[in-house]
Amino acid sequence: MVTNDIIQKFKNLLGDKFVLTEKNDLIPYSKDETSDAQAFPDAVLKPENAQQISQIIRIANEYLIPVTPRGLGTGVSGGALPIKGGIVLSLERFTRIIDIDKGNMVTVVEPGVITGKLSEAVEKQGLFYPPDPASLDSCSIGGNIAESAGGPRAVKYGTTKDYVRGLEIVLPTGEMITLGGRIHKDVTGYNIIGIIIGSEGTLAIVTKIILKLLPLPKFRVDLLIPFQDFRNASSAINKIFETSIIPVNIEFIEKKAINALKLYLEEDFPFSEAGAHLLVGIDGNTKENIEKEYETIGEVCLNAGAIDVFVADTPQTKERLWKARRSLHDALEKKSRIMEREDVVVPVTNIPDLLDFIHRLSEETGLEIVPFGHAGDGNVHVNILKMDTPESEWKRKSNEAVEKLLKEVIRLGGTLSGEHGIGIVKKKFIPLSMSKAEIDLAKRIKQAFDPNNILNPGKIFQ
Repeated sequence: MVTNDIIQKFKNLLGDKFVLTEKNDLIPYSKDETSDAQAFPDAVLKPENAQQISQIIRIANEYLIPVTPRGLGTGVSGGALPIKGGIVLSLERFTRIIDIDKGNMVTVVEPGVITGKLSEAVEKQGLFYPPDPASLDSCSIGGNIAESAGGPRAVKYGTTKDYVRGLEIVLPTGEMITLGGRIHKDVTGYNIIGIIIGSEGTLAIVTKIILKLLPLPKFRVDLLIPFQDFRNASSAINKIFETSIIPVNIEFIEKKAINALKLYLEEDFPFSEAGAHLLVGIDGNTKENIEKEYETIGEVCLNAGAIDVFVADTPQTKERLWKARRSLHDALEKKSRIMEREDVVVPVTNIPDLLDFIHRLSEETGLEIVPFGHAGDGNVHVNILKMDTPESEWKRKSNEAVEKLLKEVIRLGGTLSGEHGIGIVKKKFIPLSMSKAEIDLAKRIKQAFDPNNILNPGKIFQ
């Protein structure tokens, strides 16, 4: 129980303004972007520095109070929901870009910095932070680290885990430690940074981050390439890689998703009659090289059965395409407020088999299932829409559909999540993807970090 005496301790530490206990104030912190999921904390705390977090954690340990770290609440696996009650520890005040270090090609930031704002800030310095989750205009760097977020540019540039050079963290026992730094190499002891990334706030609270930066490419072009069906599109993906060109991204969007976008954006989409589209991005430092690469990719795709190749080489045309791509979730949510959102991963060559299975699953269950995603790295977002399915049937049908989907993903050599994490929505399926020995090892790591199990309990393996 979070008693009045404990609340007063927190108010003495943070000030009354930054300790929330009224139900109306708690509502925004009881939800994230996970469909149809909610859990209330007893209190929300808003510290402004690592020292305050350390003291909060020491109090929580003394009274065995669950603590759920929270970024900006854009997760879709329930990772930031306080399902055991206790405290939500919000990092929304940690919003400083502390340094952009051009000499060492790093930036030092606090975890509440919005990803898109960081990208804009470093680009003004001629630098580049590549990870670009679909929610980059609203998600935070700390949340990206908690989930090891990816995004379309992962094909060429990798995901969040590839850019973290250093962390300042508060352990679940209250100690503050610093890992890594403004360095390129470090094999001193275990890679604890690697364990923290993707741990969904169950092992530590991140309070400062050092991120690797790259030189900003001078030019970029996007290609929208329509096909009659995804099997032709998939064949084109393999042929693109055979050219030795590494695109920034290769996204795919099927006809169902295009139709939802047309309704949501209230405008037509190029080649909307096509069965599948690829959105291929290319960047570089000379126009000549980019032109050669997109001509090569265009020719490969036309030979593989593409209907046409649309070249977006102006800011306006590129923005139009990416506005559509980043609006996909909102477009589907307009069709169905409640949906199951899976972000499975399979080997790139097995995407056609997965999509065939998804189409069969939709017919078998009678549920509308809309896939789209990152064809270049095998990460498929599978959206199972409730629509007008009666509530009495929805839970049963959606649970059965998710289980069948995940079993097929494993059969195809894939895994449960590429960038959304496990949280609460997938934890019961962990044994499909991990052996008992792996799960036991993970639980021992959790125990070593958090002996009283106060930090984000009930998530992933618990």
